[in-house]
Amino acid sequence: MHEHVNDPYVKAAQERGYRSRAAFKLIELDARDRLLRPGMTVVDLGSAPGSWSQVLHERVGAAGHVVAIDLLPMAGIAGVRFIEGDFASDEGLAAVEQALDGRKADLVLSDMAPNTTGHAATDHLRIMALAEAALEFAVEVLAEGGGFVAKVFQGGAEKTMLERLKRRFAAVRHAKPPASRKESSELYVVATGFRVTRG
Repeated sequence: MHEHVNDPYVKAAQERGYRSRAAFKLIELDARDRLLRPGMTVVDLGSAPGSWSQVLHERVGAAGHVVAIDLLPMAGIAGVRFIEGDFASDEGLAAVEQALDGRKADLVLSDMAPNTTGHAATDHLRIMALAEAALEFAVEVLAEGGGFVAKVFQGGAEKTMLERLKRRFAAVRHAKPPASRKESSELYVVATGFRVTRG
């Protein structure tokens, strides 16, 4: 608790009106990789409590479109279309596609993490399953040249996912933004230049 109260990112989030310190992870990823620009269409997977959606709306602006989905409820954000549901279900995918209203997404983001068990191997497999599900979803909704960002944990099981990413995206890299706590094993995979396969 002491660490949380004295965390500069927590203080900055409160000052700037963000719902959590996680907002700064996206801000830092964007600063490094230039992911966001005005007018983009973006999907925020696992969006609650909404700090990434807040940043997204700020950066894509009134001409952009932000669609957010989470199993948990999320208080409304002006300019963000929120769906309470499971993005990995057929119903969730249909709801997002309806919200996109005929547009393809320029970027799909996932900051999702499972409830941790404390058992490293189990936790790693769980977060990779979430990241894989996010990638499956992204392949369905991304436009040619689009981008994908997902939280993963350091460990061995992401090799298969990285191979899939490299087949579908022009550039794939890992990032650990400064706002990610040093003791955390979380990383982000950042993939850009999506290739739509037409079969």
